[in-house]
This record gives sequence, structure tokens and C-alpha cells, in this order.
Amino acid sequence: MAPKKLSCLHSLLLPLLTILLPQADTRSFVVDRDHDRFLLDGDPFRYVSGSLHYFRVPRVLWADRLLKMRWSGLNAIQFYVPWNYHEPQPGVYNFNGSRNLIAFLNEAALANLLVILRPGPYICAEWEMGGLPSWLLRKPEIHLRTSDPDFLAAVDSWFKVLLPKIYPWLYHNGGNIISIQVENEYGSYGACDSSYMRHLAGLFRALLGEKILLFTTDGPEGLQCGSLQGLYTTVDFGPADNMTKIFTLLRKYEPHGPLVNSEYYTGWLDYWGQNHSTRSVSAITKGLENMLELGASVNTYMFHGGTNFGYWNGADKKGRFLPITTSYDYDAPISEAGDPTPKLFALRNVISKFQEVPLGPLPPPSPKMMLGPLTLHLVGHLLAFLDLLCPHGPINSILPMTFEAVKQDHGFMLYRTYLTHTIFEPTPFWVPNNGVHDRAYVMVDGVFQGVLERNMRDKLFLMGKLGSKLDILLENMGRLSFGSNSSDFKGLLEPPILGHTVLTQWMMFPLKIDNLVKWWFPLQLLKRPHPQAPSGPTFYSKTFPIVGSAGDTFLYLPGWTKGQVWINGFNLGRYWTTRGPQQTLYVPRFLLFPKGALNKITLLELENVPLQPQVQFLDKPILNSTLHGLRIDSLSADTLSASEPMELSGH
Repeated sequence: MAPKKLSCLHSLLLPLLTILLPQADTRSFVVDRDHDRFLLDGDPFRYVSGSLHYFRVPRVLWADRLLKMRWSGLNAIQFYVPWNYHEPQPGVYNFNGSRNLIAFLNEAALANLLVILRPGPYICAEWEMGGLPSWLLRKPEIHLRTSDPDFLAAVDSWFKVLLPKIYPWLYHNGGNIISIQVENEYGSYGACDSSYMRHLAGLFRALLGEKILLFTTDGPEGLQCGSLQGLYTTVDFGPADNMTKIFTLLRKYEPHGPLVNSEYYTGWLDYWGQNHSTRSVSAITKGLENMLELGASVNTYMFHGGTNFGYWNGADKKGRFLPITTSYDYDAPISEAGDPTPKLFALRNVISKFQEVPLGPLPPPSPKMMLGPLTLHLVGHLLAFLDLLCPHGPINSILPMTFEAVKQDHGFMLYRTYLTHTIFEPTPFWVPNNGVHDRAYVMVDGVFQGVLERNMRDKLFLMGKLGSKLDILLENMGRLSFGSNSSDFKGLLEPPILGHTVLTQWMMFPLKIDNLVKWWFPLQLLKRPHPQAPSGPTFYSKTFPIVGSAGDTFLYLPGWTKGQVWINGFNLGRYWTTRGPQQTLYVPRFLLFPKGALNKITLLELENVPLQPQVQFLDKPILNSTLHGLRIDSLSADTLSASEPMELSGH
């Protein structure tokens, strides 16, 4: 009798469970081509989304930024997944801390935001190498973003790790991911390899199934090579572009279904040496309103930009090499520090005309802090710490080797050789074929001689004795993220020439500067001799307490030239005071120890230190200083156009 009772109980509970439990198979996000719209669970749906990159925002701030986006009236967010952020070495994966993609998806769900996912493998995003891991270049002949078997093997291996992680988060499985982009703006890449795109589409289908909506995104000029039958075609453009013309062109590739602008630009990125980019509130709100009146779905890029901490910024190539600033504020509706701007309130007002927006007050701006000026103390010349920066010793080679060849992914590497004869007169020193990638700080017997810079400064004049030590500190300023169909190797790509002599017999020191700053400097185990007159790459530091309550702040470095900054061992990123436009670095308050503890700031100044080696913490950012202190007569002619408007890049 017991089995029959159990069966009866089961029959009574089953209808109740059917009502109470959410059914994944009732959830759907599909294209209704008959009525040119999306359907969410069978109902007409239009998304108004915003881009936010979890990899540019520390994890402790995710919830705050997402809440503000939801309050703004957005019903979805769009974000990339940078491959190089999660697979730093082949087969070594990191999904911890601020790399915890699943935790971010969960935070988005808590904020009641749907997700439009862009996993690449290439993402651009003004991110280092467009999100592709630099270890791919350890095979120098590899053809990125093509059906090259070496590239496809790496992509397949990565996606077999990534895509199963996100599978439970697909909308029809009960998650919040409604659609997924395949590649990114592939039509802007010269290869135009349809076999590669078909391979990716097949891989996504094999790992994610048939139900998820897959799409492509391209600028108007890239639709021909970027679109693929079976993937939904979307376009991207900004408020200054002709919406009618672009959507008409889109209809040639996607005759039926909703119109989608996957990147509607609220601002723009900044390059070192150019003016800070802004977009007017009126132009952006007018363009958004016009698209929403058409019934289009729109993603605003960016809604919150964030920061290129550490060495993660990318670069463009438009006539010359253009590295991207540390700040990714983007003139976005939510500022780099997470504060609402007038642009946010204006966009919210437009969105409220078309769909409900959450009620209640917006969280206020974060408290800000001022401190200083603080006088930094000399720690020592970079060359004095070589044994700690490169504990395994140098790599020896007749000709210089690239970063990739010695498995140095980011940051700096020191090249050293010795003069084979005395140079009595100032003699030209250069690297052929624009072979400095990207910036070289040249020293003879420890004395700073000057800088060679990719596409800009191509020659110095040196003197030295037989046996003099020639050191070249090479800085990787960020690998190309857009605008090139070639691999962007770093370091000395050609052997330098002094006079008529090709310099050989090199020692290469891959430097682990972050390890030195984080682990050794705080211990102060032994003292190194300080140079009498600091020259070239030199460390400075200062310990300081917080007086009162800590707040977000902005590090200002007046009079300093160029370098890298760490706060309590955390790499804030690059500063380039003399080049601009960015003059301050964003310091989230959680990086600072509260009252009663000592904080430590460490600087690696690469060129020249001010007479007063001071820094300040401000309560407002300075992102818009124009070129100053730049010696035009020492640069190539193309530098003179540095402040002219640039053509748009992709993202």
C-alpha cells in the first residue's frame, strides 16, 4: 500500500509544483520577423541597454554601478568578456575576484537587468590586444581572427571553458542572458574570412544550443564582411551619423525583425596627446529619442566607462601608434568614479517616455577626499633593483628578442649591451624600420640619454667609452585593439644601430615591477644606494595616513613626466602629465586604508622628476588638459596634427 500512497501524494503535488516553480521552457527571447520586433516570453519587447565592463570596475563597486544603470531606466546591460583577462597563460584560467564573471551575472540579475553578452573571442573595447591573449604571438606566424588552425585551436580550447560556464545563465535556462554576439565588428577587419565566422557560429551552437539568439555587430561599412546568414545582424553608430541612411542599409542584410543599434555612442575614448572627447547631451538625447520612436532596440556605449587599471589599455593605429589613456571615463552618463551626470538624467527622461523607469531617489555621488600635497622620497634607480626585478637573471641573445619571445606579456623589459669601441662625438643611435614598440628609455652607464618612441622620436645622439653599458628600458604601451590586420609585437623588433655599427650581444631582463612594489618595497629589507642626481627610470614613494574619513579621490601629479603609479601595491595605471589630456588618476576609496593605518604610494617616474617631487589627492578629476610641455621640434611632422579630430574606431 505504501507505494500507492506515495504515488497519490506525487500526483497531488505535481500540479502545485508546476504552478510554483519557474519553468525554463516557458522563457524565451526570439525575433518576431512578421512584426519587426523581439518577443520576451511571447510578449513584445524592446531593450534599452547600456554598456558596462566588469573588468574596468573593481568587484566591490559592481552592485553600485548596476543599481544606477537600472535606476536610469535601462532594462538590460551589454558587456564583453576579455579572453586575456581570464586565460593569462595557455591553459591557466582565472575567474576569481574582479574576474568572477558568474558573480557579475548574478549582480546584474539582482539589479533586474537582462544581459547581452559579447564574448569575442576578439572584443576591441580599447582593451589590450582587443582581448586576445598576447601569448598567441609566441607563434610569430599566427594569423589572428582567421581560420588559421593555430588560432582556431586556441579559440576552441578557450570557448570550451567559457561557454559551459555561461550556459546555465542563458535566458531560456532560467538566467538573464538574452542574446550573444559572435566575434565583434569583424567587417572592419581586413581578413574577411567567412570560414572563420562560420566556424565560430558552429562552435557557439554546439556549446550553447539552438535556442539562444546569436547576433553580429558592425559599423555600416563593415556589414558586408561582418554579417553571416543564421546570425542576427545589428549595426552601431553615434548621434552624429545619419540614422535613416544606416538603418536603410541594415535592412539590406536583415530585411525583417527589429532594428538594433548595438553601440550608440554617449561619448568617446581618449588618446594620449589629444583632447578629452565629449559628446553633447542634446545630440545624444535627440538621437536616442528618434531611434526609440522607430521601435528600435538600443545599447548605449558606454553607460559607465571605468578605468584601464594596470597595463590593460589598448591602442589604435591611424597613421601612427595611438595608445589609449588610463581613464575610460568616456564622457559617459555615469562618470569614471560612478557618479551620475546631467547626461544620465537627460537620458532617463527620454527613456521614461517609452517605458517605465524605477521610482525612488538615485544613490548620491560617492564622498570625495582631498589630501596633500605630499612630498615623495627617492627610493632608487630602477637599475639598482635588477636582481629583484628579474630574479632569474637575463636571457642572452646575439640579437634582441621581443617581449613575446621571452614570455613577457605586459609592462617593461630591459635590454643591455656594451659598447665595443669608444664613441668620441655625438653619434646617431636609432632602431631601423620603426622597430621600437613602443617607447624606449635609453641610458649609458646609468645616465639617462633620452627617449625613442614608436612613430614619433626615432633618433638620439650618444657618446660613450669602450665597454660602456648601454641600457634600453622598453615600455609596452598597450597592444593594438583596433585598426590593424597585423600582430603587434613589443620590444626591440630590430637590432639598434649606433653610427654604422649594428649592436649585438644583448641581455634581456623581463621585469616584474608589480611584484617588487607589492612584496619587496613594503618590507624594506635592505637599503640600496641612492643616485646623487636621479636620472631616468626611478622609484619614489611615500607613506601617509588618512585624516578623517576616506573617500574616492583623484591623484594629481603636477610637474611629473610619465610613469606608473601604485597605491598600497595596487597598479592604478599610467600617467603622462606632459602629454595629457588626462592629469589625474582615479583612486577608489576601498584602495585606501582608513584612519589609523598608513597608506603607501609608489611611483616609477620614467623620465624627469619635478624640482618639488610632490603629489596631491583632489576631489575632482582633471581629464581635459590639452597638450603642454611637448617639444614639437623633437617630434616627427605627423605629431603636429595630434589634436585634429580622428576618424572613428570600433569597440
